[in-house]
Amino acid sequence: MTQQYINLDERLLKTYDASFSKHGVSGERLAERLTVLANIGLTEDEGAKRPGFSLLEREAKDRVIEWMKEAGLSISEDGAGNIFGRMEGKTPEKPAIMSGSHVDTVPNGGHFDGTIGVLSALEVAQAWKDTGYTPEKPYEVVIFTDEEGSRFNGGLTGSEAMVGDTDMEKTLKRRDYDDRLFGEVIQDVGLTVEGYSAAGRDLSEIETFVEVHIEQGKKLEKAELPTGIVTGIAGPYWLKVVFTGLAGHAGNTPMDDRKDALVAASAFIQRVSTLPRKINETAVATVGNLQVKPNGTNVIPGEVILFVDIRDIAFDSRTELVNKIIETGQDIQRQTGVTFAHQCVHDVPPVPIAKERQALLAESARRSGIKPYYLPSGAGHDAMIVGRHVPSAMLFVQSKKGISHNPEEWSELSDCVQTIHVLKDYIEQLQK
Repeated sequence: MTQQYINLDERLLKTYDASFSKHGVSGERLAERLTVLANIGLTEDEGAKRPGFSLLEREAKDRVIEWMKEAGLSISEDGAGNIFGRMEGKTPEKPAIMSGSHVDTVPNGGHFDGTIGVLSALEVAQAWKDTGYTPEKPYEVVIFTDEEGSRFNGGLTGSEAMVGDTDMEKTLKRRDYDDRLFGEVIQDVGLTVEGYSAAGRDLSEIETFVEVHIEQGKKLEKAELPTGIVTGIAGPYWLKVVFTGLAGHAGNTPMDDRKDALVAASAFIQRVSTLPRKINETAVATVGNLQVKPNGTNVIPGEVILFVDIRDIAFDSRTELVNKIIETGQDIQRQTGVTFAHQCVHDVPPVPIAKERQALLAESARRSGIKPYYLPSGAGHDAMIVGRHVPSAMLFVQSKKGISHNPEEWSELSDCVQTIHVLKDYIEQLQK
């Protein structure tokens, strides 16, 4: 039986503008490395499957470690399995500039999510080595462990460990898709609970963090731009809502004598969809989980449980949206007599990107001949976790059709390489 293989580099190079391979940055090398990683955990659909804390994630890390060494980086690993490739710079006692992302994937994901952030950061270091440039400050390329969270329905595990935000009591109770406890699973890749709990780093050693990631949306494609500057990372706030009415016979209960929980919930969902635009252009609210009880065809629904995912890049505007959604539920209760109850079940604070970081990225984009374009991140990233403690920034690469977490996920090589030039220039600005 022939082993499956994907020639990702052939497709990437077919439309690549080779003039972007300059200043030590090589699109050809990036295409080759993307292809190597794509074939680690390749699925039948030509997607990627590298769960966190798996041997496949470890294999991908080990390949990147080889390339880190080629770039002259020294390698270290913490107790959470985060990998750091370090270039000391002219003044190694100064705090480091850090860049990177992750190499784990969702069960049948694409070949750019996370991976492009790691390889972009590495390409900067390789370009410096190839051109004889030594930065003033230390530079670290990081591979964070288990960002996607497909193993334990969590995510951002490695970056949380590095900044010391891990709730170990909760973490040790997690079970994976094979019903194995966290402490047992991490032993597969040579980690221990003791080492994991001690993975927190002295964050004074890091001056700033910058992450490259695919957009996972269509804004850059519509703007016909290769890269964009992230203004903030939206933190999710999950509201559990329960509408309680009165179940009854669908045939014998008159329409004017009902307390239909589903009718009330439907009105609520419709109104919630109109609220974000009344706040600003970056706020969003989604109802994607709905449970109807007793869920019988000939029974008036007596209870509906639903969850609202509320996000924005600023805490105050997100709070305003949450309050408006709660007020909407209370208003529907008054109108229908169906009881409305709510509870927060998940709250991750948004992380705005400082204006001065955005301005520096804009300067780097202009020097690369790219019009600065600003956009929010609706998804969580390692930069969100690190950004709570260390000044952070993000660049997005254009995503074709906005497809992500899917084998069809695609970013053109020319767009990836242009983004790397912006990243490289930005990091070089920070040496002053």
